[in-house]
Amino acid sequence: MAKIILAVSGGVDSMVMLDMICRSKQYSSHDIIVAHFDHGMRENSAEDAEFVQRKAKEYSVKFYLGHGELSEETSEARARTVRYNFLHSIDPFATVFTAHHLDDLVETTVINLSRGTGWRGLAVLDTPGIRRPFLETEMFYEPLDKAAILEYAAKRQLGFREDQSNSSDEYLRNRIRHQMNNFPMDFEQKIQIYDLWQRQKQLKSEIDQLVVSLLPGKNQPWQRAWFENLDTSLALELLRAGTLQAGVSATRPQLGDFRQAILNYAPGKHFNLPGDRLVKLNKRDFML
Repeated sequence: MAKIILAVSGGVDSMVMLDMICRSKQYSSHDIIVAHFDHGMRENSAEDAEFVQRKAKEYSVKFYLGHGELSEETSEARARTVRYNFLHSIDPFATVFTAHHLDDLVETTVINLSRGTGWRGLAVLDTPGIRRPFLETEMFYEPLDKAAILEYAAKRQLGFREDQSNSSDEYLRNRIRHQMNNFPMDFEQKIQIYDLWQRQKQLKSEIDQLVVSLLPGKNQPWQRAWFENLDTSLALELLRAGTLQAGVSATRPQLGDFRQAILNYAPGKHFNLPGDRLVKLNKRDFML
């Protein structure tokens, strides 16, 4: 059986995942790796690492600890990138399991839509090589939400660590969560979003395949005239796929600015993509 890596923070969600996976007959303890990443952003973060290491020993599974030297000002996106780099470095052939649940799906969808990510804001939590068992009907009869996870933890009397930063409104996710607590959704409403998410992921896959087929060949120029009569949404999709293929990750607003530059910049002028990637716009074409 292939190795699986459980990303365990020590919080209730990941501790329930750890208990469920270790008790499942689908997996052997020899194939389970518990991984904890200490971002170094909180004074007591070492206590979380010690707690998870102790629990891994109790479950008789391997434990890996990663360290970061991030500050409290580090963005959530940057912290996530560093964490996932660590998880994939343990065993590139292993599948990483995270404890995202139904409420996380709803929150992430709301966050992305509030940021103006467009339709892709509904196709979240879909990273290759990552499994989210609480959102998989293959493992459970239906997706699990926070209430179900807390109920399981109480029945099993599981210990866990509470991250104090979860109560801080300095983070957008926490602000969204606190606002949503004022207008709670019932389980059926969450399932409606879950079903929409499933359909959107399939649509995303089909769109991505179609868009890639429309891109210029490798080392081939992009024609500026293409964008003159091209629908804005399709133009942004093409630029998104092209920049990713070139190793550049840009936000939708940044891609919008790039499109405007293609349409309006004078020949010879450069557009600065993220990562200080300069694109020279010639009279008729440009290279990515």
